[in-house]
Amino acid sequence: MYELFLEKKVIKFLLKINKVAAKRLFHAIESLRENPFPPDSKRLVNVKDKVFRIRVGGYRVLYRIEGNSVVVIFFIDKRSRVYKR
Repeated sequence: MYELFLEKKVIKFLLKINKVAAKRLFHAIESLRENPFPPDSKRLVNVKDKVFRIRVGGYRVLYRIEGNSVVVIFFIDKRSRVYKR
């Protein structure tokens, strides 16, 4: 089982959006504890670190694996904005 770490900006984002979307995102994030590489996850190309993403409706959750047991969620946003950073 993996440990989850959410960065501050992720927590702020989850508190800002509507409750239904936040609940869906939180459920998807929690499922990463059991399996950090679900079938719909993809690795982002042209990024130095090994960064993965999962889709949750119109949102994208970007995360990386640190060590052998920590999943770090470092960015969540709508699809139209998430890849422009």
